[in-house]
This record gives sequence, C-alpha cells and structure tokens, in this order.
Amino acid sequence: MELAELQEYLEQFDYPVASDELATACEGVTIELAEGERDLGGLLAHASADRFESADDAYTAVQNDLPREAVGEPYQSEGEG
Repeated sequence: MELAELQEYLEQFDYPVASDELATACEGVTIELAEGERDLGGLLAHASADRFESADDAYTAVQNDLPREAVGEPYQSEGEG
C-alpha cells in the first residue's frame, strides 16, 4: 500500500487498541515509501505508545518512526521553485 493510503487503512480497526495487538494485525502489510518499503506491523511494534486511542494516533506513530527520506527528497518543500 502507498503511504497516502495508510490513514484510511488504519481506520478499519476498533479503537482504543493495544499497540502490540494492532502491530500483530498489521504484520505483513507493506508500505511503499519514496526510498524502499517497510512492514506496517514492524513500524507499529516500535511505537512508544502502549495503546492507540484512534487511527490518527496510530498514523502519527508510524509517521514519527519513518526516516526523513522515506517520504520524499530530503529538505525539499513543495513551494520551492
């Protein structure tokens, strides 16, 4: 799945949910990044939270664990020309 689809994907789960439970449910789900791919279950397993209150919480945890280059060209903004 592409990173842009992640938020919608995470909304299918019931919240609140324990982080390890969500990580297990997402094992084997591959997220396509600008620089390679990552396993969603692995990303969620490394989250610092014990549980997620919402899909937004889980999405933020994944975003926080991604390296800068995963989402595109480092240090570039859409407004530069």
